[in-house]
Amino acid sequence: MSLRAQLPTPVPDATARVAHAVFPQGNTYLNLRDELGTLFADEDFAPLYPTRGQPAEAPWRLALVTVMQFAENLSDRQAADAVRARIDWKYALGLELIDPGFDSTVLCEFRTRLVAGGAEQRLLEAVLQRCRERGWLKPRGRQRTDSTHVLARIRAVNRLECARETLRHALNDLAIVAPVWLRANSQASWVERYVGRLDDSRLPMGQEERRAYACQLGADGHALLAAVSAPEAPAWLREVPAVETLRRVWVQQFYLEAGQIRWRTEAEGIPPSGVFISSPYDTEARYAKKHTTTWVGYKVHLTETCEDDAPHLISHVATTPAPVADGDMTPQIHQDLQDQDLLPGKHLADTGYVDAELLVNSRQEFGVDLIGPTRSDYKWQAKAGAGFAASNFTIDWDGQQATCPEGHASTSWTPAVDRGHNDVIKIKFSAKDCGSCPSRGQCTRGERRAITVRPQEQYLALQAARERESSAEFRREYARRAGVEGTISQGVRACGLRRARYVGEAKVHLQHVATAAAMNVLRIRDWLMDKPREQTRTSAFAKLMAPAPAA
Repeated sequence: MSLRAQLPTPVPDATARVAHAVFPQGNTYLNLRDELGTLFADEDFAPLYPTRGQPAEAPWRLALVTVMQFAENLSDRQAADAVRARIDWKYALGLELIDPGFDSTVLCEFRTRLVAGGAEQRLLEAVLQRCRERGWLKPRGRQRTDSTHVLARIRAVNRLECARETLRHALNDLAIVAPVWLRANSQASWVERYVGRLDDSRLPMGQEERRAYACQLGADGHALLAAVSAPEAPAWLREVPAVETLRRVWVQQFYLEAGQIRWRTEAEGIPPSGVFISSPYDTEARYAKKHTTTWVGYKVHLTETCEDDAPHLISHVATTPAPVADGDMTPQIHQDLQDQDLLPGKHLADTGYVDAELLVNSRQEFGVDLIGPTRSDYKWQAKAGAGFAASNFTIDWDGQQATCPEGHASTSWTPAVDRGHNDVIKIKFSAKDCGSCPSRGQCTRGERRAITVRPQEQYLALQAARERESSAEFRREYARRAGVEGTISQGVRACGLRRARYVGEAKVHLQHVATAAAMNVLRIRDWLMDKPREQTRTSAFAKLMAPAPAA
């Protein structure tokens, strides 16, 4: 397919006449075309196409169809049918009423080009650029961020099921690409063991029986890998993706002891979830747990504007493996927004995105005021409310010494790194001073008191943030963050945000970007129609029990 860039075509007269007759009050796509034009241009996607070959479908149309497809949560086939059959879609796309459209596979091919060329962000950037031109999007305002889990397009299984399915997947792929070789190197018993899929209920139930089954499974997989790696085997077999996945899973699930394949347990060490393969069909999907929710897949982070005098627009989308912590994404979100000249002045986020180091770096590197509740001091002295918490100690940063509330000076000052890989300072006091202190019961349960604090700038920023949290101004400002929950709800309920359509992080990120662009289009429609924003619903019981208004 080649591209000869052309200007978007105007709406044909017949299409315009019929569309306005059928929708005299307008509709989403008529208003979109009239107010914002075509959003995209062929030049935006020209680098993705060769200069020779059969002419391709106009990429500006495919981009617009992709956005409309995600706005209505349609499959490729449903979207292609909508292009052929719906008058409002033909109006937005500038097509004649008799235009037959295109095959649904064209949309898949277009998405592949976007992912291969790293151009998926253009779907969102084009919408945001039109909003800039209309004055709806300005830097240094307020923005808010939150994340939600995304289920991968796979079946979540336990470790034993995953290992068996990985071997079965490799056998099936080799049966297609190297049938003669596989027939010569397979064992007859493999047909019965791995011909079909088994769920957990059909696997051995007893612990010893399962261990024996796992060892047999490990031996079979090891035998296949040994045959693939043999000098007489074709070298290209080792490059088959399913074989490489089998090798990686076997390293994670099994180990070799005295010439025997053994099943890994926690005693032998199981890889962390950040690298552990949970399915052979999506090797980038990862297991994660947050509170009581567990899932295998990804996480999407949405950042949106939240000014009262403009539509609330999603300005940034990030897709990560499921175990990635929210706080790890705060610097990346700020950097990406800076690259787009969309940095907020105030960034509202929940505790997961806020940390002492992030408070300092956000202000110093990006000029962003990161607003959100900090993690509270979890030590018993702070929880009790009557003890001596770390914040009650006076710290002399230049002298590298701390003084306790009873006036005793510390005896050691040691820079260190905590379990979260944060720079900290461990400060210890004399056991002699603590032993004779009248306030020892309020301070320590050990022989002497020790406190751990962040470096000076981080410590002061954390204390200032905790003090600000108690103010009414903070509560009013932070109340705006709750609106991003509605954004996630809209994405999940209307656009299928929480279930991955595709396999692999890059393709799932394309889905999220297209969903964000689609949600922006829907919000622009509501803004142009002066539709009021939805308010938080009040339950029937809360309404009933609410005090009556004063007479």
